[in-house]
Amino acid sequence: MSPRRPALPAAWSAMAAALLLSACSTFQPSSEPAAPIEPAAPLPPPAPVVTPQMQAARDNLKVIATLQERLYRVAAPLLINNADLCKSQARNLLGFTAKNKYSYPGEYAEASAAVLGYDDVLQVSGVLAGSGAARAGLRKGDDLVAAGGKALPKGRDAESKAAAVFAPLAANSASLSMTIARNGHKETLNVPVTRACAFRVDLGNSDNVNAYNDGSRVLLTRGMINFAQNDEAIAYVMAKELAHNVLGHAGQNRSTATMASIIDNLASVRPDLTMLVGSAGLRPMPADHDVAADNLALYMLARAGYNISNARAFWQRLSGQYPATVLNGYTAIHPNVTARLAAMDRSISEIRAKQAAKRPLLP
Repeated sequence: MSPRRPALPAAWSAMAAALLLSACSTFQPSSEPAAPIEPAAPLPPPAPVVTPQMQAARDNLKVIATLQERLYRVAAPLLINNADLCKSQARNLLGFTAKNKYSYPGEYAEASAAVLGYDDVLQVSGVLAGSGAARAGLRKGDDLVAAGGKALPKGRDAESKAAAVFAPLAANSASLSMTIARNGHKETLNVPVTRACAFRVDLGNSDNVNAYNDGSRVLLTRGMINFAQNDEAIAYVMAKELAHNVLGHAGQNRSTATMASIIDNLASVRPDLTMLVGSAGLRPMPADHDVAADNLALYMLARAGYNISNARAFWQRLSGQYPATVLNGYTAIHPNVTARLAAMDRSISEIRAKQAAKRPLLP
């Protein structure tokens, strides 16, 4: 028989039972209230997928917007300081341009939202230096809310619909009340009208070195801007095309429709470059028309404050690098280089004499 274990005291039995219960259940109730459970932060929306086509459109639009802004800057003094020379083609203008995302087709609408911040509201895309809009404090990026107490359109076709609102207001008053939105706050500006040459200046999205006019517009190609390099040389080309418009040469040469179709095409963000095959249907400019336009252009440049001393050298360089044998180049349309350069010499001498004598710069 095994020896009998001594019986545990009753107090020890009770203690062992208590220890066993505490090991089985460690939860202890608390008198403190439970801390509230914080809701999980919402997940950020996924980043939009940018396809190679969308990225290419964004990159292209950045270039277009930069070059167009540069053309506005060069054009401002030419358009404003030569209103009396433009005569019947001068108008009361407000001195700004406006666009929204519907101003661009297809993937370029998305690109304009991503690159330029456009939506369905018309936004100021450019302000002519020295214009009433500039003096009133209108800025690039301002949203257009109302004009003359009338709400301005939004969405598709807003540009053309807004032009129908602005045109009679600018024509019949010396200033215009405009409501804009800037940084989320509305503001009312009193914008004086500006008498200026009413010619639109467009960028051509092509690499051929050329410029065009159709009586109401002028267009400089991306290739011409790159060749010109500086603003002064760009002004030489722009003034020459403006002068052709003032003198009505497109109509006289029966090339208005052809020029207009070229400008319509090249001003789009996706031009059809097959239209530039061969001579693009354009006949060479008559020598007397080119000489007359050069003379008027030099006066316009001088009145706008541009230095005309380098004009002859620029045109000579252009004809040397892009002679008339280069199709769709400037000299192919304007081949009368010798006559033009000789006439420029006379015009520059005449302008300098008038400047020295402080006589009016009138051709």
